[in-house]
Amino acid sequence: MKKILFAASECVPFIKTGGLADVVGSLPKSFDKEEYDVRVIIPKYMCIDQKWKDQMTYIDHFYMDLCWRKQYVGIMELEYEGVKIYFIDNEYYFGGEKPYSDARYDLEKFAFFSRAVLSALPVIDFRPDVIHCHDWHTGLIPVYLKDSFASGEFYQGIKTIMTIHNLKFQGVWDIDTIKDIAGLSDYYFTSDKLKDYDNGNYLKGGIVYADMVTTVSDTYAEEIKTPFFGEGLDGLLRARSNCLRGIVNGIDYDEYNPATDKYIDKNFSKANFRKEKVKNKTALQKELGLEVNPKKMMIGIVSRLTDQKGFDLISCVMDEMCQDAVQFVILGTGEERYENMFRHFDWKYGKSVSANIYYSEERSHKVYAACDAFLMPSLFEPCGLSQLMSLRYGTLPIVRETGGLKDTVEPYNEYENTGTGFSFCNYNAHEMMGTVRYAEHVYYDKKRDWNKMVERAMSVDFSWKTSAKKYQQLYDDLIG
Repeated sequence: MKKILFAASECVPFIKTGGLADVVGSLPKSFDKEEYDVRVIIPKYMCIDQKWKDQMTYIDHFYMDLCWRKQYVGIMELEYEGVKIYFIDNEYYFGGEKPYSDARYDLEKFAFFSRAVLSALPVIDFRPDVIHCHDWHTGLIPVYLKDSFASGEFYQGIKTIMTIHNLKFQGVWDIDTIKDIAGLSDYYFTSDKLKDYDNGNYLKGGIVYADMVTTVSDTYAEEIKTPFFGEGLDGLLRARSNCLRGIVNGIDYDEYNPATDKYIDKNFSKANFRKEKVKNKTALQKELGLEVNPKKMMIGIVSRLTDQKGFDLISCVMDEMCQDAVQFVILGTGEERYENMFRHFDWKYGKSVSANIYYSEERSHKVYAACDAFLMPSLFEPCGLSQLMSLRYGTLPIVRETGGLKDTVEPYNEYENTGTGFSFCNYNAHEMMGTVRYAEHVYYDKKRDWNKMVERAMSVDFSWKTSAKKYQQLYDDLIG
């Protein structure tokens, strides 16, 4: 039995601020239970819902040295959908209404968490073959394993994997502060280790000391070796490229299933979408006060409204696109200028634009099910989950060829009749608009081709089972 421990700062359904929580919550239950014992360890935040806290059982507690201070470490556990989840308890660090606060405090919090994870292993009597670390919050785990834990017999031979979900966030602060809060000697603060210009960098430490580095798509794994995407770490990632792999995330195929989804108006499947899918569109048109017309092409956007997601391209040509025979449904929050831009077009083109400037899980399912196409013109996208959800619901993605979008959406080829969506290459508003208009042309003038594409989109498999197989291969390679 191979033992794997996921260490992360968040995990569905206990605490979530982004896609990282989905990965940590969904991936462990997709492994072959006969061969892999996969467990998860996260902080016990004060802001976790009381119903989960009530289900936790206390295992033990101890006091741990963290540099010049002694800290309480409590360990709680609960089993969720067949996976053991451990929670590290310390009210000083994990109190507060949100999982993250100011950067300096978070750095100390996650130095404590990284050391506590390793210190807790003998107490819970679980010696993993691999500790799978996620993002900068756990970047010090591979470092500590080679440092203060290296002499302990219990820790000999434990391998580590560092998974980068978004390279933009690295856990950076000045060296003296990091030395103080992490309790690491000068030895670690050279430019081939944790030193990043004049700062210390948690993620860099994780990348240097982990046995394997992964990221959430093949294309992103290549992109981050270049200066544009590399966020200052491209040189290190090129140096480690023989240990760097990309594995695309999945989505929960039970939760996102048009045949059983309780949020949508009319369930449908690959067999009957031609008749049934459109009923979701007319229901949503009525609900949002758009012109009710089953034949009109509807384009959805469910996203954080930020520069990274390509909204500067959309704002550049939105007025022009609204002249076409299409409807736009937007759901999400973010930068004020983009929120106001969509509100403006909702006001100006009320019958064909609906701006929903909030987030609702239920409404997002309705958008995926109702729309004909889904627009996602990201500047960069490590993996992206929205396009996987829209494929599942037969809503064809229109994406820019970057990161996971390039790996998961096959562009339509009218000569070979292949593809599961539409894509454009350059980060250019008119190139994006040209692709949207090409999609409109196929939708209106080549309906048969469009429907064949929907069929192919609904047939691709981006469930967690597929990702889990690739991670299993990775663990096997590491454990040997």
